Amino acid sequence: MRHLQTPIDEATRLALRVGEEVMLSGIIYTARDQAHKRLVESLNKQEPLPFQFAGQVVYYTGPTPAKLGHPIGSCGPTSSYRMDPYSIILMNAGLKIMIGKGNRSEEFRRSLIQTKSVYLVAVGGIGALLSKTVKTAKLIAYPDLQSEAVVEFEVENFPVIVATDSVGNDLFDRSN
Repeated sequence: MRHLQTPIDEATRLALRVGEEVMLSGIIYTARDQAHKRLVESLNKQEPLPFQFAGQVVYYTGPTPAKLGHPIGSCGPTSSYRMDPYSIILMNAGLKIMIGKGNRSEEFRRSLIQTKSVYLVAVGGIGALLSKTVKTAKLIAYPDLQSEAVVEFEVENFPVIVATDSVGNDLFDRSN
């Protein structure tokens, strides 16, 4: 089990290997389908982004509303394949670490290897448990998207598994 603090430097990212269990602490950003679309639109228009990609982690989740005394409600991972067309563009723009659930497209995997990025998975179905790792949550972009807005989470010991490493080893590869 590795414990990593965000932002994650390049050497650490490149050293991650498929199947490795990781506990993340620090800042991670939420973004789902519509937020990804807007990030790409901002890049295309050369507009400033809500956060800098270097060393950062994006988590594909749409947290439920917070209950009294908690920063958020449940925050389980969403199916990642829906972000593939956008993620390819964002990886080329500097986003190198993403968290979601499930397999990715072959085009995504090729781009991930080319950009030396890493795909992490969080266990689906345990959103309430994952929310206990979130210490603070701050809305930073696209409030009209509600649960799909970009939110900055401060997390402590957020559990993930390396699903695809920067050299292309893939947890979902059934050919081995």
